Amino acid sequence: MKIYLEIIIQTFLAFFAILFITRLLGRQQISQLTFYEYINGITFGSIAAALATDLDNRTMQHFIGLILFGLLTGAFSFISLKSRSFRKVIEGEPVLIIQNGKILEKNLKRVSYNIDELNVLLRQNNCLSPEDVEYGMLEINGQLSIFKKNEKRNVTMEDLKITSQSEAIPTEVILGGQIIYENLKKKELSGKDLLNKLKSYGVGKIEEVMYATIDQNGKLYVDKYEDKLQADIDFSENSKGV
Repeated sequence: MKIYLEIIIQTFLAFFAILFITRLLGRQQISQLTFYEYINGITFGSIAAALATDLDNRTMQHFIGLILFGLLTGAFSFISLKSRSFRKVIEGEPVLIIQNGKILEKNLKRVSYNIDELNVLLRQNNCLSPEDVEYGMLEINGQLSIFKKNEKRNVTMEDLKITSQSEAIPTEVILGGQIIYENLKKKELSGKDLLNKLKSYGVGKIEEVMYATIDQNGKLYVDKYEDKLQADIDFSENSKGV
């Protein structure tokens, strides 16, 4: 009976302690998490769990550890508010992964994302192809912010009272320099047909292409490994001061 009573008391202590600390630190812990906040959340939970269930008379040790960790987190948050350079080190910064409709493979690799994951993020932004995107920024919380090209931001068909055919997800035909013959067959195309289409994009070999799709109208989207774009734009430097 004494053991159960200790567990109840320690659980209440852990619950209210972590609730109080979280309220002091603000709402970021329960909103869109950065890597830093995600790690903090896990650590808070681990310490609180140990505090609630450890019956080896180390309650105060766990409690002090929880309070100390909360104070350190609060101190780091305060410094981050004052120093932009410190905030970039702790939380990271946005990464440009699409520029002028082209996928920046090096930056995509840098954040450990693949094409399938990028396509998911695009669809979540009501965008079916990187071709429609002027700039695509992967934010520090893992979400993708996109800035569509001007021609893609004009009035909608609904605004003009015009009906049109529904848009379908483009079919992938090249991925990582390899032809997806199964998908190519669905489009009733041969490898030779694809090569002929690629010539108009300045492609001599399939190996030059990182990603390619064909939409329902037969339009080809091609992203080569060598995009030959202007220097990457650092959106993170737009704000002044620290």
